[in-house]
Amino acid sequence: MRRRPLYFLLPLCVASALSMTLTASASARDPDREGPRDLKTMPWLTADGSHDHNHDLPAQVDPLSIPQAAAAQAACSGGTAGGYPCQNVDLLGNLPLSSMGSGSAGWGWTDPSTGREYAIVGRTTGTAFVDISDPVNPRYLGNLPSATGTSSWRELSVHNNHAYIVSDNNGAHGMQIFNLTRLRAVTTPQTFTADARNTSFNNGHTIHINNATGIAYVNGSNTCSGGSRMFNLANPTSPSFVGCVSGDGYTHDAQAVVYRGPHTAYQGREILMASNEDTLTVWDVTNKSAPVRLARQAYAGRGYTHQGWFTENHRYFVLDDELDETRFGHRGKTYVFDMANLTAPVLAGTYLGSTAATDHNQFVKGNYSYQANYRAGLRIVRLTNIANPSTMTEAGYFDVDPTSNAAGFAGAWHVYPFFPSGNVAIFSIQRGLFVVRPNLPAA
Repeated sequence: MRRRPLYFLLPLCVASALSMTLTASASARDPDREGPRDLKTMPWLTADGSHDHNHDLPAQVDPLSIPQAAAAQAACSGGTAGGYPCQNVDLLGNLPLSSMGSGSAGWGWTDPSTGREYAIVGRTTGTAFVDISDPVNPRYLGNLPSATGTSSWRELSVHNNHAYIVSDNNGAHGMQIFNLTRLRAVTTPQTFTADARNTSFNNGHTIHINNATGIAYVNGSNTCSGGSRMFNLANPTSPSFVGCVSGDGYTHDAQAVVYRGPHTAYQGREILMASNEDTLTVWDVTNKSAPVRLARQAYAGRGYTHQGWFTENHRYFVLDDELDETRFGHRGKTYVFDMANLTAPVLAGTYLGSTAATDHNQFVKGNYSYQANYRAGLRIVRLTNIANPSTMTEAGYFDVDPTSNAAGFAGAWHVYPFFPSGNVAIFSIQRGLFVVRPNLPAA
């Protein structure tokens, strides 16, 4: 049976006490699924199936108790930059929470007309926009208020100069749409309004957009059995619903690509890689009205299948599991799947990081995986030896939580490495937005 979404996994320290309810629908019994939930092995659930947010959670940090002075530009030297542990990554700028409001997730946008770079920050109360074209002096431009109220879980993505924003667990938020070209004229911080809002669903846990096809995937909503809800973004402010990926129940996060990997039968087709809590599930979503499940791959050592990303040649898929560190006590672990056959993924092996920190999200650019590893901050992993994952090595890091590298839910929630400048945005739960510059060999 598909489990309901494990909201407690995301950092509770970014919000005040919230009354949380579970909204994703359970899917029908699948004979390939594991049996009924065993509450003895799922201690975050109480006897009636509701969440116990106080069970086995690490001590949480009040974000406002963190010193809010901005960190100044500093080169990484002697293992630190401005008091933050580092390797091969310089600190350029920092915008603390006191300057933009509490934050968590984020994404980026580069203005195609001006080349200016912007960080977009999911706040508990809305969405903040920050001009980081001068990375040493990030400039807060303002906030787009939440459509329905405060929430720790606000995720977003960008397509065709528009930001698409979803929120989880705060009512019928739907999807806010904001035209990012409006930022060109902003000279002083302001409160923005959305250009449009789609209310065909209530909550959404994550959103992914395949920019090659203009299809948005809203994951973990109250529709589609919690699976990906698909929208065509051809009309930027009026997304059209085109189908559900509902056959494997709740999807926490996903990546879709126009596949160009070694499995010739699927080259040129749109492939969706869904992190479905207990499996990596592979879909051919070329026909949006009739997605085809190609594979549903479990793996040993699973805690909570969270998120992943294809290598640029689509041969391998790197996956992070958000609960295996706390459950099994090993160092941060990256799972590498060989996708030479999309219908039969093979776990090629695992890479163990240098710390015990919990891994959260990762994105591949060139020959590196840029990982948001909570208390260990940004971790950059070389993919040179990906065919033998245990021999992969760390190329650099910038630790935005210098107080601890333990497993748990504080520190870096998200990173964005796709700016043309080569700068990377790190979205820290306690310390706001960091802009850093990796010093890595060319891929």
